[in-house]
Amino acid sequence: MKHRKLRINGHSHLLPYPEEIPDFMQKKGIFWVDKDRKFMLQKDWNRPITDSSFFLNEKLEWMDRYKLDHAVVLNLSQLYGNGLRVEELKQALRFQNDFNARIQRDHPSKFTCGFVVHPSFIRGACWEIERCVEELGMRLLCLPTHYMDTIGTWRCIFDEENEPIFELADKYNLAVEIHPYDGEKFIKLENTSWRFHLIWMLAQCADAYHFLTLNGYYEKYKNMRVCFAHGGQLAQINLGRRIQGFDGRSDLFEGKVHPRKAVGHKNIFFDTLVHDTGALELLIRNHGSKQVLMGLDDPYPLGEMESDPQSSYPGKILDLAIERKIITEDEREDMWENNVLQWLFGDDEKAKQDLVSKILNS
Repeated sequence: MKHRKLRINGHSHLLPYPEEIPDFMQKKGIFWVDKDRKFMLQKDWNRPITDSSFFLNEKLEWMDRYKLDHAVVLNLSQLYGNGLRVEELKQALRFQNDFNARIQRDHPSKFTCGFVVHPSFIRGACWEIERCVEELGMRLLCLPTHYMDTIGTWRCIFDEENEPIFELADKYNLAVEIHPYDGEKFIKLENTSWRFHLIWMLAQCADAYHFLTLNGYYEKYKNMRVCFAHGGQLAQINLGRRIQGFDGRSDLFEGKVHPRKAVGHKNIFFDTLVHDTGALELLIRNHGSKQVLMGLDDPYPLGEMESDPQSSYPGKILDLAIERKIITEDEREDMWENNVLQWLFGDDEKAKQDLVSKILNS
């Protein structure tokens, strides 16, 4: 069915208004927003709120201004729950998931929202997946690249112990978002010059991609489609080294799958947020344009936001890629629409059409 080309942002974030956050979140130092909406805070941590579109009404105005038809809202990275006690963790994640479910329910033409679980309590994580899918109607599972287990050890999300989570993602035909955070908690370097956001978050994505591919989960769980935030950027430049390492030291990879087999696989996606056309060209050359989807990471300052100092605006990288003949106009349109829908719904054509209809008829 033909329709106008849609602009769907596959990587967005949304803050609750201060009054929407339960009191226990601040009392326990888990997460809150000050009444003036100037800072998001945790115990011994704060970050400035750099754009009004962190919040719902302002986000809708921003989307309208830049002609964005729909946005995929991920969970807040600050609510992965690492280091929280089990009861606090359960309450914090349930708040995040219920908030996102309400946003999706109240604004179905504008937002598809994700839900988050913590793998350190695997049975509870599976129960929460079932609740979010069956009761809340959510189809996007948000997972961190790394998490802290119950004895304080940091682990990769694609650890084999987490297979029950992937089995449910496969059962429910879920899209999965892999997003980095908390690197400063387990990488023993001084947190200076924004190094964990500029360097180590990209390394975290590369590490998670390493183990997704080595374990062959993209084939083992054929109904689960994984998207890596920030273009999985360091995974792209590192591909040759991983292949040579696998071939040169096969004794270290017994029972694992060759890295080459994952390249361009239909169940592995990457967003466009790589900040320059050279990196985008490498991403597309490695995996093909169909595995790349638009991701703005708004409204964070490392997202593709309107900014004179950064010489940026939403969608700029794809416009530049057209000018430099890296992609065609059809490929750009697919990254804005078809590729996002394919990640979200796979071969469920009815679900794709249902969302498209909601968007067009709003």
